[in-house]
Amino acid sequence: MSIKVEKTDKTNELKLTFTVEAEKFDEGMKKVYIKTAKYFSIPGFRKGKAPMSIIERTYGPSIFYEDTFNEIVPEIYEKELKENNIEAVSRPEIEITQMEKGKDLIFTATVQTKPEVKLGKYKGIELEKIDTTVSAADVKKELERMAEKNARIVSVENRAVKNKDITVIDFEGFVDGVPFEGGKAEKHELEIGSKTFIPGFEDQVIGMKIEEEKDINVKFPEEYFSKELAGKDATFKVKLHEIKVKELPAIDDEFAKDVSEFDTLKDLKASIKEKLTDDKKNQAKYQTEDAAIKAVCDNTKIDIPSGMIETEIDNILKDIDGRLAYQGLNLSQYLKMINKSEDDMRKEYEEQAANSVKTKLVLEAIVKKEKIEATDNEIQEKLKEMAANYGKNEDDLMSNDNLKEYLKNNITTEKAIQFIVDNADIKAAKKAEKTEK
Repeated sequence: MSIKVEKTDKTNELKLTFTVEAEKFDEGMKKVYIKTAKYFSIPGFRKGKAPMSIIERTYGPSIFYEDTFNEIVPEIYEKELKENNIEAVSRPEIEITQMEKGKDLIFTATVQTKPEVKLGKYKGIELEKIDTTVSAADVKKELERMAEKNARIVSVENRAVKNKDITVIDFEGFVDGVPFEGGKAEKHELEIGSKTFIPGFEDQVIGMKIEEEKDINVKFPEEYFSKELAGKDATFKVKLHEIKVKELPAIDDEFAKDVSEFDTLKDLKASIKEKLTDDKKNQAKYQTEDAAIKAVCDNTKIDIPSGMIETEIDNILKDIDGRLAYQGLNLSQYLKMINKSEDDMRKEYEEQAANSVKTKLVLEAIVKKEKIEATDNEIQEKLKEMAANYGKNEDDLMSNDNLKEYLKNNITTEKAIQFIVDNADIKAAKKAEKTEK
């Protein structure tokens, strides 16, 4: 067995020429024969009992070649990559030069390799400090949201519809005097100002009184999802049955008792402020980390092989497919629904995939240069945490080498990000100066 390694004229690409001894290829053919003999029916022999030589004479020796290649090459390929310290990042393009019984198997594999990362500036990068101050207005907004959530819905009479009212209506839509599918409903609740109906519809409901009937004229948007209705003028016959309003509770001590474990509004406000502060700090942490990673990536130039980007897009689409499964769909069905091809979607995610790959390569380079490591104790703590969170047996997780390697990579990546942030020059944002005329 021998391998010849050559650089191609493309960056980060190698051409590997493999020569596999004839004896090994012939042994592989025998293994394939044993596995597949049961599928051959030869006159004069029971099915699966025909000798290898008879099958070859009947169908030609090449009958076993392709399966033999697939039988022996993957192991050889992986072994030689490892022994020659080649980090392949794409599927190999295989070209068979010679494949014949009794002769050496010769083939080439052209493969893209992991690029060299020449780090730019990653220490002392300038970052803007994110303000995590929680104002009285922030607390007030959260209290109003809580009040909205606990509002009572009550009916009103003796007045016309106003903005923000909840109306109960019957409606039927017509285009050129003909009713269209999906354009009819009875006792439908519509909040005026919610902008859930066609533009102009809700505005024309304002002023209607209970049991009043009215024709509402609108035009469907040019980009409407239904091509049959897009851009068309329509008339809706509408009847108003009921007007409802949200009756908000007073925001006082009684409100605090009703919606929380606190007895006073003052204590509830303090709790809200504490929670909002924690939320802002967590958000600021992630925003700072994202800004730090982006700054370091912008300072680093890498010629990323297309194979790495394609693999990352594969992973993105696989993740989308998995999430769609929870809705009873698959990626193919979803693409039909949005009228796009897989190639369209792959192009959409190309930039995201390239950025993701670059980020991984940069962080790996920092881990290597700064000799960042995950300790056994840190990995064990993560495993214990996983066991507790997912109800798994701790010993089973401890014996899973693949999981431990995955956690090791995650921990070192997190440490690399923290290293960048810890060594950054973080400054408060400059306030805009007021100019007097």
